[in-house]
Amino acid sequence: MNPQAKLVFTTSLLLGTTITISSNHWALAWTGLEINTLAVLPLISKSHHPRAIEAATKYFLVQATASALVLFSSMINAWHSGQWDITQLTHATACLLMTAALSMKLGLVPFHFWFPEVLQGSSLTTGLLLSTAMKLPPMVLLFLTSQSLNPTLLTSLAILSTAVGGWMGLNQTQTRKIMAFSSISHLGWMTIVLVYDPKLTLLNFYLYALMTASVFLTMNTMKALQLSTLMTMWAKMPSLSALLLLTLLSLAGLPPLTGFLPKWLIIQELTKQSMAP
Repeated sequence: MNPQAKLVFTTSLLLGTTITISSNHWALAWTGLEINTLAVLPLISKSHHPRAIEAATKYFLVQATASALVLFSSMINAWHSGQWDITQLTHATACLLMTAALSMKLGLVPFHFWFPEVLQGSSLTTGLLLSTAMKLPPMVLLFLTSQSLNPTLLTSLAILSTAVGGWMGLNQTQTRKIMAFSSISHLGWMTIVLVYDPKLTLLNFYLYALMTASVFLTMNTMKALQLSTLMTMWAKMPSLSALLLLTLLSLAGLPPLTGFLPKWLIIQELTKQSMAP
């Protein structure tokens, strides 16, 4: 890809993310999400492989639908309350639609089908972008509206995401698909505690982004697109393979590694909520 074009797309990504996370108005937040979507499409399809073009098309259709739902729910809310403020999401239908829209943008179950396919059609560096940076704006919008959202609905989506992410990841041989299901599972952990302690969700997201970035960058160095490639890497890059093993175990939440901390804190927070009927 042309360096100038890459610079334009990267700058647009940063601009879109900054606009969304710093906006107070739904229209501005929607604009940021749209800039993000349009900036990442050329990065997905840059290899010109049919699979990459297919992934870009799927990504565009899903994100466009989710953005339309964001705009639609904010308009319903503005119609009933006269408020375009992000934190003033008060109408029940608008809350429901907004939860569905942001779940679609993030790839939560049952809106997760696009994510493994898109990640499989992208390069590892673009996969890293899709798994971390592209999840930040919808996650911030969920964080800002967390007091208005339905706890039962969010808990249901979260439990489904954690379960499906774990089960579907077991049956994969492609590293990008495994990372996609890992992302879905981690999003479930973040969503379940969102209503009760939003700051804990952000802590979990930051640690997840850090660990996922190190896994993707390590696999990019190894050129490991399949599990069979990882198996032969012990002889060629022993230190990097050991580092990748530790990062994967941390991502799985094995104590005493870093990834265990957010899971421990989330379980501790959930036990205080008296969630049993």
